[in-house]
Amino acid sequence: MKKLLALALACVFVLSVFCACGPKEKTIKIGIAAPDVTHGWVAGVAYYAEKYCKENNITYKITTSSDAAEMAANLDDLVTWGADAIVIWPQWTGMENAVSEVIEEGIPVVSFDYDIPSEGIYKVTGDNYDMGYQSAKYITDKVGPAAVIAVFDVPSAGSVSALRKKGFYDYLDKINYDKSNLFEISEEGFTRDAGLKDMTDVLESHDKVDAVFSMDDETSIGIVQAITEAGRTDVKAITGGGGMQEYFKMMLEDKYKDLGLASALYSPSMVEDAVRTAIALCSGEECEAVISIPTTVVNAGNAAEYIDENNKVY
Repeated sequence: MKKLLALALACVFVLSVFCACGPKEKTIKIGIAAPDVTHGWVAGVAYYAEKYCKENNITYKITTSSDAAEMAANLDDLVTWGADAIVIWPQWTGMENAVSEVIEEGIPVVSFDYDIPSEGIYKVTGDNYDMGYQSAKYITDKVGPAAVIAVFDVPSAGSVSALRKKGFYDYLDKINYDKSNLFEISEEGFTRDAGLKDMTDVLESHDKVDAVFSMDDETSIGIVQAITEAGRTDVKAITGGGGMQEYFKMMLEDKYKDLGLASALYSPSMVEDAVRTAIALCSGEECEAVISIPTTVVNAGNAAEYIDENNKVY
């Protein structure tokens, strides 16, 4: 009888310990739906997304897609995989139905840097308008309100280019800049080859250029090459955008110090905020529907703070 009582008490003790410990906490699984790498910035986003997940021991799965149809199929795969939340950044329209179906399954979706018209979606983005605004402020602070400015526009970039240009012009209006000193160049894309070609043409047709409003770091690298090869010394301010390691390092080189290189930061590392938002939503936390990351201007004075020697992709 005593043995049976002791066994019963032992069982009660073991059961009480099990109940106190409770079940093991569920591992959160984050799906990441990325586009194929068509630009260095996109590669940088993938780099920082994976880096953040690894450093924080997050279970994740990354898919890549070449168009909306493939990304929709990959979203289905991520749902089947068991994603608790999905971070997505398409480079095209037509994702709203596929995203809405995921949300209807009760899975939070965070869009990075792209407007997807789906009810209930969250978004993390940089501020394209403020990038242009801060770039105009940087240029005019550097070379004055009467400077001759070349504006490198990329119409094919849609709202990205339009918002950056609007912010730029709004600041110039604020300081009553004489727009007769400004001229625009329409580029085919955000590439260094386009920057090199178009800036070469600009230098051949204009005797004086005080500053260049470039919206992209890769474009700016091509612009710098054109100026260097032409031996011109009149350009005193060049902006950019994105957060490219190669461009940051150029800012710190003596041979480029007189060009006044700068970048209105739209860093691919912002995707880390998108992943953090996805995790917070999985944990039941309330999040803002749209999280906008403020613009930081990077130049020779602070570029060293933004260099990541492990980043070999952008």
